[in-house]
Amino acid sequence: MPKAYVFTRYGGPETEALVERDRPSPGPGQLLVAVRAAGVNPVDWKQRTGYRRPGGPARELPAVFGNEVAGVVEEVGAGVTGFTAGDEVFGNPVAGGYAEYALLPVAVTAHKPADLSFADAATLPVAAATAYDGIRQLGLSAGATVLITGAGGGVGVAATQIARAFGLRVVAVASDGKKDFVESLGAVHVPSGPDLAERVRTVAPDGVDAVFDLVGGEVLEAAATLLTDRTKLITGADRETAARLGGVPVARAHTAAVLDEVAKLAVGGELRPFVTRTFPLDRAGEALRTVEDGHARGKTVIEVSA
Repeated sequence: MPKAYVFTRYGGPETEALVERDRPSPGPGQLLVAVRAAGVNPVDWKQRTGYRRPGGPARELPAVFGNEVAGVVEEVGAGVTGFTAGDEVFGNPVAGGYAEYALLPVAVTAHKPADLSFADAATLPVAAATAYDGIRQLGLSAGATVLITGAGGGVGVAATQIARAFGLRVVAVASDGKKDFVESLGAVHVPSGPDLAERVRTVAPDGVDAVFDLVGGEVLEAAATLLTDRTKLITGADRETAARLGGVPVARAHTAAVLDEVAKLAVGGELRPFVTRTFPLDRAGEALRTVEDGHARGKTVIEVSA
């Protein structure tokens, strides 16, 4: 029977297990995909602790980990057009992707370009798509300056690259240990820590045109003081604080069209996925720990044998 990595109840790593499950069948508007790679993200372990996105449904337990995959279509559900068995695809699974098989809704599934590996494609549907949605939401003209907090994380790295591809100047807030990395992406580095606004002003004396926050809390409050137009304040981390300051959350599109766009950027070299570690499915727990520990640089991917 096919294998999947699940959490059996809400809690810590002790709730995780590699189990055998029946191969799922695609419903209307769905694809059954033989998974070749699954991206690992902080939201994966957070969901194990009981976290739900605002308005999101409760997970049925045991629940399969994972929110982004790439693989090969095995079967198409009723009413599906544009996809056939054998197509290489990537997208957001219905209910988990650390598995040999996953169900993907066609609304958030795109064809994988031949020049993009399964591992690289599997990193795009969560962090890169969120970053793309956020940069587009800000609606800045080329030459404008955007401040990105948490620029060394998964969404931040993607947002920095996408902003640069759109012709924006990026001031990137990240730890001192990630200075060389974010500067290699074409950003101006500002170290995180107290007195953030003052340090940003040394590299952007006139303030910034927009803030893309990925940290929240005091960092978000400090960043907001640099803006004259709070409609250009968005967050992927702290919607309550953003609302109090006049900002809004990142508005996610959740469309295949966005996946197509980030794939084009990746193929063109403007968006590098930075896959730094890969693990087989039977070591999914180790893969998850690399992200849960908070010290991972680049993307971690679980690879599934054909």
